[in-house]
Amino acid sequence: MNTQTQSRLTNDAVLAQQARTDVDAFAELYCRHVPRVYRYHMAHTGNVKDAEDLTSQTFIAAMEGIRSFRGDGSFAAWIMGIAVRKKALFFRRRKPEAPLEAALNVPTPGLPTDKAALQHMQIESVSRLLGQISPDRGEALVLVYFGGLTSLEVSLVTGKSEAAVKMLLSRGLKDLRERTSLALEVEP
Repeated sequence: MNTQTQSRLTNDAVLAQQARTDVDAFAELYCRHVPRVYRYHMAHTGNVKDAEDLTSQTFIAAMEGIRSFRGDGSFAAWIMGIAVRKKALFFRRRKPEAPLEAALNVPTPGLPTDKAALQHMQIESVSRLLGQISPDRGEALVLVYFGGLTSLEVSLVTGKSEAAVKMLLSRGLKDLRERTSLALEVEP
């Protein structure tokens, strides 16, 4: 781990301690970690509104439970653990109202049409491919590539050993490569 990463982790732990009584400290943690939480939820929902709602719920729960952060692991792993639980609750309670394809056709506010279309195509492709591999592998990939966690942090979130997480990542990437190359070979 480099000095800059170690410093950020230390600063996060100090900020988390301060956030128990200082709203500005929590606001700083929010600014540092909201992109990873949002990307994680966006990768799972494929929907801007749901990703924004889940991100808000994640940080509300974090603010309410900041006293439970002991600093044993990184703040990033702790907040992503909350995000994982919020996502699970969301999908457990959710009643399908429309097919995913309909949700992907809703434009993203503020994006030009061509960029919104490209974003929807990318989200659709990632969601479709992740749905074709094992849930454990898909979750590990999303936590690393969308959540920005290290394999050690993913192990803390999932309760698996770091070696098991590395194996899930390796096999998940292999699965995605096989599906991507197969799709490219089949399409003219």
